[in-house]
Amino acid sequence: MTSILNDEDTAVVPSQPRSILGETIRLSFPVDSPLVSISLKVDASNGCGGIAWPAGEVLSNYIAFRGIGYLKDKKIIELGSGTGLVGLVAGGLGGSVWITDQAPLLDIMHQNVALNNLQSCVSVCELNWGETLPSEIPHPELILAADCVYFEPAFPLLVETLSDMAVSGSTEILFCYKKRRKADKRFFTMLKKKFTWEEVEDDPNREIYGREAISLLTLTKRP
Repeated sequence: MTSILNDEDTAVVPSQPRSILGETIRLSFPVDSPLVSISLKVDASNGCGGIAWPAGEVLSNYIAFRGIGYLKDKKIIELGSGTGLVGLVAGGLGGSVWITDQAPLLDIMHQNVALNNLQSCVSVCELNWGETLPSEIPHPELILAADCVYFEPAFPLLVETLSDMAVSGSTEILFCYKKRRKADKRFFTMLKKKFTWEEVEDDPNREIYGREAISLLTLTKRP
């Protein structure tokens, strides 16, 4: 699949290799001293959500760096899960996790949950941004989102869903994204009406991924 372009020929959805069809990869986090290893089926046939993207690996590495004590028994929701990588890592480290995305990606998420024997702590749920939250999704203590900023028509829908899920003063949100387009600024213009944010400063790999235009933020819902 090639990237989708807007009228200015600027990439909206990142380009992806045609060769990634039904492969299984193994990823361990944190990279320098692994606590958890995930087997991940990747398949680009259903779109860019079916493969692992750098921001997802950055966020996975950070929550693993924070350790089991950070995640154990927390109610955690991952938005735009794709393969489910970040949520699987969170589940492997003791969290009670719901990984969510649109219908075409539910099958690969189910496969990856089973592949890692995480059915007891990771649930798969369809969630379309901007729609009413499914009743089976609880109010989360932690929301995880990686590489969700790429399709401009979805920007207000993502902000709406984040706002619907988050409780001011109590819901922690880790938001990792790779800057690709000038239009990304429009997302943050929308976001600041509902949230404040700051960069995560305690990640030892911050300088490394920063060189790849990847940022890891904590979002806080405005009162």
